[in-house]
Amino acid sequence: MNLKEKVIEALKSVYDPELNINVVDLGLIYNVEVKEENDVDVTMTLTTPGCPLHDSITTGVRYAVQGIEETRNVDVNLVWEPAWSPEKMTPEGLRLLGR
Repeated sequence: MNLKEKVIEALKSVYDPELNINVVDLGLIYNVEVKEENDVDVTMTLTTPGCPLHDSITTGVRYAVQGIEETRNVDVNLVWEPAWSPEKMTPEGLRLLGR
């Protein structure tokens, strides 16, 4: 398993507390980039710009990636474009929502 795959697996341990679905299956992770020296950039969004759990979710993402031994620096980039929508969810995420 390469580092990018390890990062994505680690991110599955971070849950949106309101929906109880992990950030990967919820479609909140837009990109994972492993750079030189195993620095990792995660580009993500939240379900709404005014999400009250903004800090806990982005902190959880950072800690999950930092917990992988090979990673050095972790940057979490929160973006609002493109806006999140349920179409970004994985089939598993949709199943967990009962869709």
